[in-house]
Amino acid sequence: MKKNLYCSYFFILICFGNKTFSQDSSSISLWQNGAPGFENKKNEPELAKDWWVRNINNPSLTVFPPAKEKANGAAVIICPGGGHMNLVYNAEGVDAAKYFTNLGVTAFVLKYRLYKQDSSIYTIENTKQDIFRAMRLVRSKAKDFNIDTSRIGVMGFSAGGEVAGWASYHYNESHAASNDGVDSLNAKPAFTILIYPGPAVVAEPITLPMPPAFMLAASDDSCCSEPIVKLLAIYRQQKVSAEVHLYAQGSHAFNMGYRSQLATLKSWPQRLTDWLTDNKWLKKK
Repeated sequence: MKKNLYCSYFFILICFGNKTFSQDSSSISLWQNGAPGFENKKNEPELAKDWWVRNINNPSLTVFPPAKEKANGAAVIICPGGGHMNLVYNAEGVDAAKYFTNLGVTAFVLKYRLYKQDSSIYTIENTKQDIFRAMRLVRSKAKDFNIDTSRIGVMGFSAGGEVAGWASYHYNESHAASNDGVDSLNAKPAFTILIYPGPAVVAEPITLPMPPAFMLAASDDSCCSEPIVKLLAIYRQQKVSAEVHLYAQGSHAFNMGYRSQLATLKSWPQRLTDWLTDNKWLKKK
């Protein structure tokens, strides 16, 4: 597997700038005093340049609320890719969040710890703690953000698809790093969106009931098209709703499709909008 495929390096030269927050966004630390066991790392600065963010020591959620007149109560936690060495924060985080807020969905972009970053002190367990904590934290703050707890979903790109998959398919596991009330809450997402997810999403047997899913990749992606084919077979076995789009070309890391030269990829977010609409995830209750 080629590193440049898996690590979402396709847009290194064309993802603009290092601005990572919109004017209306705010950041919430997953743990108020820092990640348990690593509290002394909380205030170490992140590194951000061009398309990437790394050195995540204080995992957090950046909140992108929709306009009040559009808000419908749905929410989604977005996990950018980057091979667990970086976060493709703008193209697979901020761009996705803005797409969702336009639909009336409250978006939360997760900055999770990168266990494959050079000289990382973290393990895969720390990354799992981050996504499970994020799902539970958003649920705990549902009233604060006017969120319907029956419509909290998760989305992941590439390595972020693996992160999203851990919460989607292994939600009965604890991965609690603290003993506060938040970690006692349900971590299962109501729906799952996987965009060219990494192979670890199917590395372990999936036996729990799966959440409804929207999955998308390019067939010529040697890294991350096969996982959605394998997942579809499991969805069919479980008789759970899943929609799959496997495009003929596009390779890896086309992000939200905005900068692609392919008509199919430029318009792929509309397929997601259709799915969200048809399955009533955008319907205000």
